[in-house]
Amino acid sequence: MRLTQNRKFWIIPLTFALVGILHYSELVGIPGAIYPSIHFGLTRHSLDRTLFLIPIIYSCFILGRKGVLITILISLSIMLPRAILISPVPRDAIVETAAVLGVGLLASWGIWTRDEERDKTRAALAELESAHEILQHYIQTAERNEQRQTIINTISNLLGESPDLERVLKRATHMVSELMEAEIALIFSADEASQELHLVACEGVSDDFARALDTIRIGEGFYGEVAKTTQPLVVDDTSQDPKFALPEISGMQIQTQLIVPMIVKDKIRGVLCVAARRPRQFTLDDIEMLTAVGTQIASDMENARLYEKERLAAQRLAISERNYRQLFENASDAIWVHDLEGRITAANEAAGELVGYSTEAMKRMNVEAFLSDESLNLSSQIRRQLLAKKPVKQPYEQHLARKDGSETILLVSTNLVTDDGEPVGFQHIARDITEERRRQDSLRHYLSQITQVQEEERKRIARDLHDDTSQALYALSRQVDNFTRDNTGLAPNADAFLKKLRQQLNSTLEGIRRFTQELRPPILDDLGLLPALRWQVNDFEGQTGIGADLVISGTERRFSAEVELTIFRIVQEASRNVSKHAQASKVEVKIGFGKGKTKISINDNGKGFDLRESLADLPRDGKLGLAGMEERVHLLNGKMRIESELGKGTRVMIELPI
Repeated sequence: MRLTQNRKFWIIPLTFALVGILHYSELVGIPGAIYPSIHFGLTRHSLDRTLFLIPIIYSCFILGRKGVLITILISLSIMLPRAILISPVPRDAIVETAAVLGVGLLASWGIWTRDEERDKTRAALAELESAHEILQHYIQTAERNEQRQTIINTISNLLGESPDLERVLKRATHMVSELMEAEIALIFSADEASQELHLVACEGVSDDFARALDTIRIGEGFYGEVAKTTQPLVVDDTSQDPKFALPEISGMQIQTQLIVPMIVKDKIRGVLCVAARRPRQFTLDDIEMLTAVGTQIASDMENARLYEKERLAAQRLAISERNYRQLFENASDAIWVHDLEGRITAANEAAGELVGYSTEAMKRMNVEAFLSDESLNLSSQIRRQLLAKKPVKQPYEQHLARKDGSETILLVSTNLVTDDGEPVGFQHIARDITEERRRQDSLRHYLSQITQVQEEERKRIARDLHDDTSQALYALSRQVDNFTRDNTGLAPNADAFLKKLRQQLNSTLEGIRRFTQELRPPILDDLGLLPALRWQVNDFEGQTGIGADLVISGTERRFSAEVELTIFRIVQEASRNVSKHAQASKVEVKIGFGKGKTKISINDNGKGFDLRESLADLPRDGKLGLAGMEERVHLLNGKMRIESELGKGTRVMIELPI
């Protein structure tokens, strides 16, 4: 449809029509036609065959390659019937027809080739022009970037020349005003804590102007708005900011301002402003240039702030190191440091006095010189736990060999020493507890002896009560029974008195029997701990009315008579405390036999009590029963822990290494 609307297209069919009529003139009734071809020495129809080149070549310009092929086929369909059917010399006619078509095809190919070369030349010229424009743009951009980088480097070098940031920023504002060809330059620093901007440097303004803009809230006015939005701002009308109505500011006659944020690591560090006292149109390059300069100034300000912070930190660190050195050297506790191989690198005087060597001599020694095999194994275990960043129970006991061969007991705290996160050694802080341990051992032995004497005395009293007092009361009771039976004619008052006396004797005898069992239950000596505890729990429930249970877990085993007696006394004292103070309705005694240890717990649902942080405060609070239990636990080298909360009962937990 579009092709038929093209006027140039209709020239082709019109030409075909005219040449076809001319080619078949005698058949269409044109008598006496004179053919111009006879003047060129050609056969009669050679010229009109040649005329078919006109539509073929013309179609090359109008229709392209497909059009040429179509016109060649049309020309062939017009010329071929005459050449075969009408021409007196068909062979020559066919040859002429083929020649005409071949010439047309070659001519069209030549035209195509020329057009393609011309198009390629034009495209190459267009690409060259585009590349030239791009190159020019890059050159201009590079020149601008070079200029910008030169200025930024100059300002950066300027800021790095002196630690006096205030003086350097003053020079920077002068350079910025010259760079931007502006009369005024301002630098504000942002205070993140107070959310305020502070004028730190200015150029081209009066002191009154600087004082009036010394502090601005972020989000307030032009400068505060840029700090809040972090977007550049071009101000052509200063009347929109109320501050510019102040005489100190309006007197500067500022008409145009360019304000950009100073951002470092996505945080606002301040704003940079250039201003002119005349109308001025700031370009995009001006905004980019001032933004780059502001970023560099902010970065250098941040670096200067960090440098000052590091300088102060280094100063404080030097003071701290000096104080630590004095503390290290003058500490009453022994302190020494050694590397990962055990070579001592530092030691204080207390450490030297502890082992009997000078500090200089210790620095040439290895810690293995002070440790026995057992102590070395403990030290290796602590070392592995610290290197693996596992928790270590500290302080811990360690035994060291002194220069004179004696052994000292230390309470040691060990810390891992690192450098840039890598372990380089260990620091030990130790206190000599040899004498304290000896006193504790003596006191424990003394308590053990006292406890043994108490138990022997309990046993003697129980035996005396059983053998003497109980027997005498029993005999007296039998005599009263015999007297009553032999004297049946007693007065009613006398008979009632004898019955009451017999009841009192029996009650007293039962009390003595119970008291004797509490002093030294025979079942403990005869059958052992667990039967004695079962008797104790049942007797407790019967005497107090408080529900009591005994729960045993693990494989039951026997202990020595002293150990079983101590455990029995602990449970007995705990039960007595429940009955006296807890106001409980239920108590449970648990004994768990484990591998190498035995756990005992006594739980009640009573009123509980306010527990102090340390069990050492129990005697001071009047809880002598609990204090006695703890002493007995210590005699067995065990540990006791108490949990109690008001209204939620009490739980006593004991762990014995037996």
